[in-house]
Parts: sequence; structure tokens; C-alpha cells
Amino acid sequence: MINTKLSQLKEITDLRTVWPHEAIDFTPWLAQEENIALLSDATGIDITVIETESNVGSFSTDILGTETDTGHTIIIENQLEDTNHDHLGKIITYAAGKNASYIIWIVKHAREEHKAAIEWLNAHTDDDVGFFLCEVKLYQIDTSNLAPKFVTVEVPNDWSKATKATNDSISQNERDRLAYWTSLNDYAFQNSAFAKEFRKHKPSRDHWYTLSIGTSKAQMSFLRLKARMSVSVEFYIDNNKEFYDSLFEHKVEIEQAAGMQFSWQRLDSKKASRISIEKAFPIDDESDWNNEFDWMMEVAIKMKKAFLNFV
Repeated sequence: MINTKLSQLKEITDLRTVWPHEAIDFTPWLAQEENIALLSDATGIDITVIETESNVGSFSTDILGTETDTGHTIIIENQLEDTNHDHLGKIITYAAGKNASYIIWIVKHAREEHKAAIEWLNAHTDDDVGFFLCEVKLYQIDTSNLAPKFVTVEVPNDWSKATKATNDSISQNERDRLAYWTSLNDYAFQNSAFAKEFRKHKPSRDHWYTLSIGTSKAQMSFLRLKARMSVSVEFYIDNNKEFYDSLFEHKVEIEQAAGMQFSWQRLDSKKASRISIEKAFPIDDESDWNNEFDWMMEVAIKMKKAFLNFV
């Protein structure tokens, strides 16, 4: 028998030894892409951070975000202590002020009466609003780096069942897209260069797959264009023509840095603008998917680096 020295996993119960102040320490930490991804995994919501300390009248919510694929508004309220009535009132106030679809209350420990309150809210609000109650935990092995974990203790009614029911009722076209983006996830994030630049998002039934790039000014997307039998990589700017114009002024430098030419679309009659590149592929041929993924990944890395020099 091999003598293997084993260590014990211990929980750090005093969260304030790591994050002394919620607004100064914890909120900025959580808003970082790699950390908000942990919360996304725990809740099943793909969260894009818009801003921290977002004004709600004379108050402010800790984090304002959106669900990446749908644009639904998310508010996150942090409390590094046991739940209390004050913060329960805050999340309701902030939810109303921001017209939020998802409300996430992060706490050290959820008291039973507040678990019951969140359960009651989920039972008595419509399907367009959902409340999540999450506990944040910290663990360590010997003197290793601390490892955070989010544990959901209350979620909207039939959250997992509703998600499954939605998937069961989708069309064949939507199934094809879901299979495509699921395969992309499985393949792309084995590539260390791509995984370093982008974080994994939940595969959707839409014809696009969103890529967060660390700024609220823009995002990137992969597009699967069945009608044209092609795929596209897109730099998408929502409702900010001035930002588009500032990039267009550097069109030559950006394209030289990326090593490719883009289609620049200001779209004057619409709020959004886009900059993209497209390539034909046999997208219905599953045996070719990895070639398509390789092209999209390579373009995305080059595009992100080229554009972020001017953001």
C-alpha cells in the first residue's frame, strides 16, 4: 500500500478576512470576468456585468448586469453576513427600480425566514421575474490559495424543470443550433489560447453565440448563418454610434493588426452597429464543424486584440 499524505479541506468562515468591505473589496472582485463566471455556473444564468454601484434613485445596487444571450436585466446584491430584513427590502427596491428579470442575493448565511421569503416571492411573482438566494463559501487545503464557491439555496420555482421543458419543445432548427454551439463549447475550450481570451457561455438555440470581451461598450459573437451556409465573427456595438465612429477612424490600423479585412456596418437606421467577417462552410456537415470552429476561434482572438487597442 502506498503511503499518501492526505490533507483536509477546511472552510474559511470569516469572509471578511479576505474581503473586509463589501463595496470596496467583494463587489469589484465578483465583477471580474473569471469570478462572475463562477456565479453564472451556480445559477445557470450567463451573466454579463454592466456596471458596479449602479444608481437606483438615491441608492445603488452592487452589480447591474444582463443575461448575455437575452439582454434581461440582472441585479446582484452582496451581503457578507447573515441575511437580514434590510437587505431583503433592498433587493425588492432595486428590482423595481431596474425592472429586473433576475435578482441574485449573495450572502454568507441564509436564515430560514429569509429562505422562506425568497421562496414566497418566487411563488407569487410571474414567470418573467426570478429570485436567487446564494451563499458564498471559501475553502482551503493546508496553505493553498483560497477557493471560492457559490451555493444556491433558493431558486425560482421549477427552474430546472422549466429549462428542460423549454429544450424539449424547441424546433429542429433550434436543436441544430443548440447541437452546434454545444459542440463548439466542447471543442473550443480545450484550446488554451482561446480559453485564455474568452469564457464559456451556455449554448443557446439562437443563431449566435455571444463572447464577452471585458467592456460594456461592445461584445463579440459567432454567427451560424444557415441561409447563406456560412459562419461569421462579429464585433457588435449596441446604441453607440460615436464609439463605432471612433473605431472606424482607425479602420486601417485595426485591419492591419488583425491581418484581415472586415465588413463595416454603421447601420444608421438602427441602434446597433456591427463589424464582421464571414466565410462559407458546409455547416450542416458535422464532420466539418471542427474546421469551422478553428476558423472562428482564430479570427476571434485576432479581432479582439486588434479592436481592444482602440477601446
